[in-house]
Amino acid sequence: MDPDTVLRLAHEQAMQYPSVEIDHPFGPENTVYKVRGKMFMMAFRLRGIPSINLKIDPLDGEVLRDAYAEITPGYHMNKKHWITVAGGGDDGSEGEAADEPDDEDGNGQEPGERFDSDLLHDLVLESYCLVVAKMPRKDRPVDPVTFGGRDAMD
Repeated sequence: MDPDTVLRLAHEQAMQYPSVEIDHPFGPENTVYKVRGKMFMMAFRLRGIPSINLKIDPLDGEVLRDAYAEITPGYHMNKKHWITVAGGGDDGSEGEAADEPDDEDGNGQEPGERFDSDLLHDLVLESYCLVVAKMPRKDRPVDPVTFGGRDAMD
């Protein structure tokens, strides 16, 4: 999936969630998505490539960084709790095959494990719910355990 598509899909999804606001505390080129004042996603350009930072469970973050070239430790964030996601070029979704495999480091990534919109959806949802779960119950706009069908994911 190309980086612009990653940014567009993540933005569209985040804006559907309750109590989401956009802010630009780090300048106009960095878009911060907050739920009740707490950041759960940030869109920015990293070396000219549209990218996003998302909060993640530390164990999930390790697995995802190992499995997907598009996912790296969070840029300018706590590397344990945040990941950076940038598209990896053409994912074949336009009917064309990618010229180069994403698995340049030989990590055994299968073609079925390519970064796609379903994974992006899950990552944005997880980030939102992780931040909501840390809020006092009275301040939560949703139940982070069940919101978005998360209870069915376990």
